[in-house]
Amino acid sequence: DRRSVERRHRDKEVLRRQLARHCAERPEAGAAIDAVIAEINADHDALDELLERQNFRLAYWRTAGRDLGYRRFFDVTTLIGLRAEDQRVFADTHALLLRWLAEGVLDGLRIDHPDGLRDPEEYLRRLHAARPDAWIVVEKILESDEELRSSWPVAGTTGYDFLNRVGGLFVDPAGEEPLTTFYADFTGQPTEFRTLTYETKHLVMRDVLGSEVNRLTALFLDVCERHRRHRDYTRHDLHEALREVTACFPVYRTYVRAAAGHVEEADVRYVEAAVERARSNRPDIDPDLLHFLRDLLLLRVTGRLEAELVMRFQQLTGAVMAKGVEDTAFYRFHRLVSLNEVGGDPARFGFPVADFHAACAETAEWWPRAMLSTSTHDTKRSEDVRARINVLSEIPDRWAEAVGRWSAWNESYRRGDLPDRNAEYLFYQTLIGAWPLEVERAVAYMEKATREAKQHTSWTDPNDTYEEALREFVRGALGDMGFVTDLEGFVSGIIAPARVSSVAQTLIKLTAPGVPDIYQGAELWDLSLVDPDNRRPVDHGQRAALLSRLAGAVDPEAVLRGMDEGLPKLWVVRQALRLRARRPEWFGRYGAYEPLEARGTRAGHVVAYARGGGSVTVVPRLVAGLADGWEDTTLALPGMRWRNELTGDDLYAGDVPLGEVLARFPVALLASADDET
Repeated sequence: DRRSVERRHRDKEVLRRQLARHCAERPEAGAAIDAVIAEINADHDALDELLERQNFRLAYWRTAGRDLGYRRFFDVTTLIGLRAEDQRVFADTHALLLRWLAEGVLDGLRIDHPDGLRDPEEYLRRLHAARPDAWIVVEKILESDEELRSSWPVAGTTGYDFLNRVGGLFVDPAGEEPLTTFYADFTGQPTEFRTLTYETKHLVMRDVLGSEVNRLTALFLDVCERHRRHRDYTRHDLHEALREVTACFPVYRTYVRAAAGHVEEADVRYVEAAVERARSNRPDIDPDLLHFLRDLLLLRVTGRLEAELVMRFQQLTGAVMAKGVEDTAFYRFHRLVSLNEVGGDPARFGFPVADFHAACAETAEWWPRAMLSTSTHDTKRSEDVRARINVLSEIPDRWAEAVGRWSAWNESYRRGDLPDRNAEYLFYQTLIGAWPLEVERAVAYMEKATREAKQHTSWTDPNDTYEEALREFVRGALGDMGFVTDLEGFVSGIIAPARVSSVAQTLIKLTAPGVPDIYQGAELWDLSLVDPDNRRPVDHGQRAALLSRLAGAVDPEAVLRGMDEGLPKLWVVRQALRLRARRPEWFGRYGAYEPLEARGTRAGHVVAYARGGGSVTVVPRLVAGLADGWEDTTLALPGMRWRNELTGDDLYAGDVPLGEVLARFPVALLASADDET
C-alpha cells in the first residue's frame, strides 16, 4: 500500500545516512562491509539468493526488447513511464510546475509527446484548471487530413504542421517524376512510401517495441477469456491481430476515453480504416477476431479489462508510428530528404499555394495562438538545410548529372558495394544542405542515419564492417579536392535561391496566423542536422553584434551585402517583430487573413496575403525558376498607400508589378501608411 511504500522509502534514506556516518566514524565497519560484499560477489549462489530477495529482477539488457514489466519512453528502458493519469502522481510530479504557473513565473507550457499519455485530454484539462489563461501548446503530430481535437484546452500545436506546409511551398511538384525515377535507378530502392512505413512499423514492433506488444497481447488474451466466442484464440492469433492493426493505423493514435464512454467520429474512421486494411493485408487472420478488436477499440464491447486494453492500445500505436516512421522509414526513403521532417509526409511532393492559404485561414479562425515553427530541437534538418535541398526539386536533371558524376568519382572509396547507394545518395543531399560540413560532423551524421535506418547496422546491433566502410567512404570523398571543388561549384549555384527561400519562409512564419517560434541560432543561417548536431552552442555575441548594426536607418543594399553572415534573415526577424509589437491587432487572434491575387506569367511563383487590414506579406517561391525576372506579373494591393518595412519604399494600391514590390529586397513586408500620424 502507499503508506508502506512511503515509510520504506523514508526509512531507507535514514538508514543510508546512518550507515554512511557510522562508516565514516569507524573505518573498520566499512572494511567489514566491503569484505562481506566481496564474499557474496565471489559466490554465485549467494549472489543469486541475495538478488532473488529484491523487488526487481536483473536481466540481460536485450531482454527489454521482448519482456519488460513496465512502460517506458519509447524504447528507452531507463526512462520509466509515469502514470500521469493518477491524480496523486500528477500532483507529486507537477507540484513545482503548478506553483510556477500560479505565481506567474511561467506564462505558458509546451507539452512534448502528449500521445504517450493515457488520456491526453484529461491531463490537459488539469493543467488548464491550474491556470486558465496559460498559453499551452502540444507537440501533436497531425497526419495530412487529421485535425487537432477541438475539445482540448490548448492554443494549438507546436507547429510541425505549419513547418511542413510552409516548406512545401518551396518544393516544385514538377520535379517529382524525374527525381523519383532517378532515385529508383540510382539506389534500386522502392519508391512507395506507404508500403515502406507498413514494413518499418512491423520491424519496430518486432525488434524495438516487442515488450510493449507482448504486454498488450497478454491483456488481450485476458479479455478474450471473458468472451466465450473468442476464448479459443491462441496468444499467437492475438499477437498477429494486434500487430497488423497497429501497422495499418493511419494516424498516431485515437483518443477514445473509455472512462467517459466517449468515441469521436474521427476515431471510428481511423479504427475502421486500420481494420479493413489489416483484413486486406492478412486474409489468414480470422475476420471475426479483427472485428472483435475493432468493437473493443470503439467501446462497443465494454468492461474493466476491455477499457484497459483500449487505453493501452492507444499508447502503443503512437510509439510505433514515431519509431517506425520518423525514426526508421525517414532514414530509408531518400528521394528528397527535405520532405522527411517530423510530421511530414515524404510522399507529398510540395504544397499548393491555395491549400496553404486555406490552412492559414483555418488557423486564424480556430487556432490563432498556435505555435509556428520552422526549426526545433527535434527537426531532422534545420530550416535552412531543407531550403537548400528543396531547390533540387527545381533542377532534377542537373542534380542527376551531378550525382552520377560524383558517384563515379568516389567509387574508389567504397569497399565493394559498401556503403550502399541509398546511403551514398543521402550523403550527397546532406552535403548540399549543410555545406561547408566538417568531415567528422558528416561522419557522425551518416553513422546515426544508417543506424536509425536499421538495415545494415543499428544502435543495438552495430555492424562494424559496414560502419567502417561508411566512415572510409565519407572521409575519402571529403578528402578528395577534385570532388570537393566540383561539389562547391554545384552548391554555389543553389545558395542564392535557397537563401531567398529561407528568408521567405521566415517572413511567412513571422506574419502568418499564430505565434512564431525562432529556434536558438536560427536568427541567422543555420545549417544544422539532426540532434545532437542542432544542439551545439549558439554564438549569441555574434548575433548581438549583428543586431546592433541594424539599429537606426538601414540601407537594404547594406543588409544584402551581409548575405553571407545571415544579415538579411536577421533584418526580417527584427523588422517583423517590431511591426508585430507596434500593431499587435493586425496579427493577433482577431487579425483577419486575406490571400492576395497575383496575375501574370510568374503568378505561380509568389505567395502574398494581408493581415488585419494593415499588413501585407509578399514572398517569392520556386526561386530557381525566376532567372528571367517577374516579367508581366502584378500583385493586387488593397488600401491606399503602403510602406515597405524592409526598404522604406512607398507603394500604392492597385495592380503593382512584382518587380517593383521586390526591387530592392528579396521579400516584402508592407504596413499600411494610410493612418500614419
